[in-house]
Amino acid sequence: MSKESISRAGVAEAPQHKGTMPKNVPASTAEPVRQQVAAIDLGSNSFHMVVAWREQEGLQIQESLSEKVQLGAGLDAGNKLTDEAQAKALECLGRFAERISGIPRGMVRVVGTNTLRVARNARAFLRKAEDVLGHDIEIVAGREEARLIYLGVSHHLADSDQRRLVVDIGGGSTEIIIGERFESVETESLHMGCVSYTSRFFSDGIITEKSFDKAVTSARQEVLSIEANYRRIGWQDAIGASGTVKAIAQVCEDNGWSESGISLEALQKLRKRLIKEAAIEGLTLKGLRADRAGIFPAGVAILLAIFEQFELEHMSVASGALREGLLYDLIGRFSHEDVRERSIEALMTRHHVESDQAIRVSDTAQFFYHQVAADWLIDEDEYLDVLRWGALLHEVGLSVSHSQFHKHGAYLALNSDLPGFSKQEQLMVAMMIRGHRRKIPLSAFEDIPAEVRDQQLRLCMLLRIAARLHHARTDKTLPQIMAAAKGAALRLTFPENWMEAHPLTLADFEQEQEYFRGAGYLLDIQ
Repeated sequence: MSKESISRAGVAEAPQHKGTMPKNVPASTAEPVRQQVAAIDLGSNSFHMVVAWREQEGLQIQESLSEKVQLGAGLDAGNKLTDEAQAKALECLGRFAERISGIPRGMVRVVGTNTLRVARNARAFLRKAEDVLGHDIEIVAGREEARLIYLGVSHHLADSDQRRLVVDIGGGSTEIIIGERFESVETESLHMGCVSYTSRFFSDGIITEKSFDKAVTSARQEVLSIEANYRRIGWQDAIGASGTVKAIAQVCEDNGWSESGISLEALQKLRKRLIKEAAIEGLTLKGLRADRAGIFPAGVAILLAIFEQFELEHMSVASGALREGLLYDLIGRFSHEDVRERSIEALMTRHHVESDQAIRVSDTAQFFYHQVAADWLIDEDEYLDVLRWGALLHEVGLSVSHSQFHKHGAYLALNSDLPGFSKQEQLMVAMMIRGHRRKIPLSAFEDIPAEVRDQQLRLCMLLRIAARLHHARTDKTLPQIMAAAKGAALRLTFPENWMEAHPLTLADFEQEQEYFRGAGYLLDIQ
C-alpha cells in the first residue's frame, strides 16, 4: 500500500489490510531529467559541502568546498560552544548559503556530527545556523554517520563482493565500518578524533615519544572494544576516507615511504619523524599542508593504533566520504530506496508489532491528516512521514510490557539504532508513541524544538484519534468521518446516530475530550 492511497480514499472505502508495509512513494513517479542537490557536513574539524547534479544515471559532482572551522576546538570546559566558535562557523555557513541559494528545500541535506552531538548549547546554535543556511540541520548518531560514510566510500570504489574495512578519522570521533558492496554490515563510532586527541595529548604543542605512545595506547583501548566482533566478521581490504587519512597518505607517498596509500612500515617511519621534529608548529614534513599540521600528529597516532590493533599491513584511500554518502542517501529517498522505511519495518519485526493493526491506524491517521494539514500548518512531507512512522510503531512497546507500553515504545524508538534517521527524527517519532494514549505529556514535548512543537502535538492528536477508532482491532469498515481544524480546535463529524450506536467508542472519545482539554485543545464531536 502506498503512502498516498489513503488520500485518495475515504475511511469508509479504506482497503483491506494484508500486513504489507507502506512504501515511501513520491507523489509523482516521473524521474527528473536533471536536478541540483547538495550536502553539507558540519564536522568537528572542517565543514564540507558538495553540490551535484542528480541525473538518471546517478550523480555528477559539480563542486566541492571545504573550510577548516575546528568546531570541536570551540567547546569550553562546560561542553558549550563558545561565541567565537559559533561566529566562525556561521561565517562559513554564510558562504555556503550563497552557493546553494537556488536549490530548493528538500534537495539539500545538512548534518552535524560529534561536536554537535555533545555540545550542550547545540540547539541554540542550530537555530542560528538554520537561519543562515535556509535549510534544516540534522544531528546524526555515530553509527548513522558511519553508515553514511560507507555509502559515500562504496560509490567511489570498483564494484566488488569482497568485505571492506573502512576507517574515517574525524575531529571528534572515528568511524570504523565493515561493508559489502553498497551496504554496511557492521558500524561503530569511537570516541577519538584528531581534534580531541590533540587537546588531550599534545596541548602544549610538543610531540614526545611518551605523549605519542600514550595517544596510541588510548586509541588501541578504544579499538579493543570492537576488535573481537570485527575480526569475527572479517574483511579483505582496508580503506581510509576523509581528510586525516588522505593527509597521512599524501605525506607517506611524497616522502617515499609508500608507493600508494598507507603501509604499517610507512606509519612507523612517520612516527619516528614526528617525534624527531618535536614541535607541532613549523612541522616540515613534505606533503603536509600548513592548515592541517596542528592536528596531524594526533591523527597519525589514531591510525597507527588501528593498524596495530587490527594487524593491518596496508590501507588504500577512497575519495568518497560522509558528504557523498548524504547525497546518495538523499537521492535514494526519491528512488524508492529510503533506508528509513527498512528501519521501521525491521523494528516492527524485531518487536513483533501486529502489522495489520499498525497499518489500520496509520491509514486512518493519514486520512485525517490530509483533511486538516493545511489549516493546522502541518502540510509538509516531513510531518506526514513522522505521523506515519509513529502510527506504525505506536504499539512497539508491547514487546516490553502491556503496562505503560507507550513509554516503553518511546524509549525503544529513541534509543534503537535506526539507519537513515537523524536524532531529531527519532525524537519526533518517539514523542508520537509517547503521547498517543493516556494523558498528553506536555512536559515531555518540551524536548521538541519550540519552532515545531505545536505541529508535533497536532500530529500526535491525529494519531490518538486514529488509535481510538481502531480500539476493536478489526477490519470492520469505519464510517465516513469528516475532520476540520482551526487553531487549538479539532472537529470530527460522524454520520448521524453513529456514535449512539457505538457506546464504547463514544466513551473513548469523551475521555479523549478531557485529555485534549488538558493540553489546551478542544475536541468537538458532532
